[in-house]
Amino acid sequence: MRKTLLAAGFGLAILPSAQAQHWTYEGHEGPDHWGELSESWGACSAGQQQSPIDLGTSSGLSLQSMAIDWPETIPGTVIDNGHTIQVNVEPGASLTIAGHEYALVQFHFHAASEHTINGRHAPMEVHFVHADSEGGLAVIGVMIEAGAPLASLGSVWAVNPQPGGSGGVAASIHLGEFLPADRSAWRYAGSLTTPPCSEVVTWTVFRHAVTASDAQIAWFEDRHPHSYRPALPLNRRHVLQIGG
Repeated sequence: MRKTLLAAGFGLAILPSAQAQHWTYEGHEGPDHWGELSESWGACSAGQQQSPIDLGTSSGLSLQSMAIDWPETIPGTVIDNGHTIQVNVEPGASLTIAGHEYALVQFHFHAASEHTINGRHAPMEVHFVHADSEGGLAVIGVMIEAGAPLASLGSVWAVNPQPGGSGGVAASIHLGEFLPADRSAWRYAGSLTTPPCSEVVTWTVFRHAVTASDAQIAWFEDRHPHSYRPALPLNRRHVLQIGG
């Protein structure tokens, strides 16, 4: 599963077909047309549990326990896959939800945020993609607002990978710096936010943001502007609250 995710090389798209077919965030190959671009991407247009969504309210409290077990630092290979900056991490970090363990595989960024809170986008959002042995995914989303610099973000940007290249190794990434002190969050069942939009994701999106400097945010916005999928209908899903 880990090799499959790394091979896909962009966003949350994990199936091989997502590599061959070109897609964008705007225009005739943008989100409104993803479901038309490949037979295997039908969920992008017909799915009923698509991500991202607008957050801000919840229908109850989640009874599922959650434990983030990330080492203080972790090495990772930084790439620019043409859609985002992605960091493929070495084994050693995990997320456990209701006793079910997922291994952290990669994290990547979007500008503006993909999820909205009460209709508002944050300047950026980072997604930490965890996978289990059965093909399921658990993704943590964290909003990034303008403010004090984020040292760990600076270490990723400093690699400055070339689009489509392997970049290099950003050693000793402090994963914990990407998490807010207040761990209250929303939990819901959703999908990949890029083709093939598979509905296999348990989402946990923190209610509170971390900050990055204006310059750090601008660096990514200049390279990958408008790199987000618009919010999709909730349909009959429930959004649950964790903590808070």
